[in-house]
Amino acid sequence: MSQAAIPPETARPPSHLFYVTRLRRPLVDRAEGVYFWTRDGRRFLDGSSGPMVSNIGHGNRTVIEAMKRQMDKATFAYRLHFENEPTEELARRLAQKMPGDLDRIFFVSGGSEAVESALKLARQWAVATGQPKRWKVICRFPSYHGGTIGALGVTGDLALTETFAPQIQPMPAIPAPTAYRDRDNLSMEQRGLRYADMLEEKILAEGAESVVAFIMEPIGGAATAALVPPDSYFARIREICDKYGILLIHDEVMSGAARTGRYLGGDHWNCRPDIVTLSKGIGSGYAPLGAMAASRRIVTPVLDMGGFQHGYTYAGNPLACAAGLAVLGEMERLGCEANAAAMGDLLMAELHNLARRFPFIAGIRGKGLLIGADMVADPVGFTPLPKALNANQRLLDLAYARGLIIYSRRIRGDGVEADNFILAPPLIITRDQIGEMAAILGDSLEALARELDLPVDG
Repeated sequence: MSQAAIPPETARPPSHLFYVTRLRRPLVDRAEGVYFWTRDGRRFLDGSSGPMVSNIGHGNRTVIEAMKRQMDKATFAYRLHFENEPTEELARRLAQKMPGDLDRIFFVSGGSEAVESALKLARQWAVATGQPKRWKVICRFPSYHGGTIGALGVTGDLALTETFAPQIQPMPAIPAPTAYRDRDNLSMEQRGLRYADMLEEKILAEGAESVVAFIMEPIGGAATAALVPPDSYFARIREICDKYGILLIHDEVMSGAARTGRYLGGDHWNCRPDIVTLSKGIGSGYAPLGAMAASRRIVTPVLDMGGFQHGYTYAGNPLACAAGLAVLGEMERLGCEANAAAMGDLLMAELHNLARRFPFIAGIRGKGLLIGADMVADPVGFTPLPKALNANQRLLDLAYARGLIIYSRRIRGDGVEADNFILAPPLIITRDQIGEMAAILGDSLEALARELDLPVDG
């Protein structure tokens, strides 16, 4: 970020808050549609929907009015004391969106809570069905499933897990299906099967009787920047899970809620997960909200055992669920799935155009309005840029200084290392706004190339 973009410390009192870094940002004044405005009058295009949250955009009056109406009734009602109408109705509507028979919904406040809930439900289901030796949850590397200690146990990202390793119960991992990076003579279909077969190999190595679940992002999130596996991957994964009686957990926290052009990322392949986790877009930033969906086959034995040994104070909060219910209605009214698909195709084409101009951009991937790419020294062999260049942060800062917010980070470990970035604007974005976004990104890449002496064609 340029120094001009950092407010002078004398202009504001010192903050008592702390977050990830000491970085100060300008004070936000208001937000509407796909834009933010700051107190000093600058406008920012939200090219990442925050951390891929604001799916229906900012300042939606229908959602705000629905929240106001609920505030006049009740802002809190503990689930063990009362049922409430918005929570019941949102559960019913979400169940209709889920694949197969996943019609039991458990509400939480965020993605990490949703993943924790899924891990604990899987384990308690195993105990309730006479399989107490099953406790391992196989995950992928790289992957991201949340910031809590339990979720970090199935997160494949050394930058986030290394410090906390003594506190984490590490789970077995298999390579994420980064088939776009492979340089072999296999077809994409064959690569997908090869990556899926790694799950069976890991199950046998761990002992099938000890494995309760496999957790995966249908379309990658923070750790893999919109990674899309080959089509053949999904059916084989389901086949392997069925063969060994293992639950398949789909983490749709980032890829769900219409983000990829379907309500769930897994819907592109007609997947049949046993448990789905959701958050981010289902509340779209209007209230903290997440959910876990499962089938009665899993939930009934757990309840018969004496109840789910898990819960949160704000689970099923009426105000949050009123917001979620209005968000779901607005997604349908505004045609967010269709617009995400159409605008995603346009944004993907713009990014491919930029890659021809900036050959250090490689591995463009994604679906709908969840699109990612790598920045590399060698676009053929995917040789990473030197870490000292800090390319991911520099691109983020250069774009921010020009009024565009993107998501960017560096992943490392197990032979996968890259600076990557994600483009994921609100699903209401227009064609003109896609053009504005691409133009600012192009200017930012031009500045990055000059600063880091990276190649430019034309």
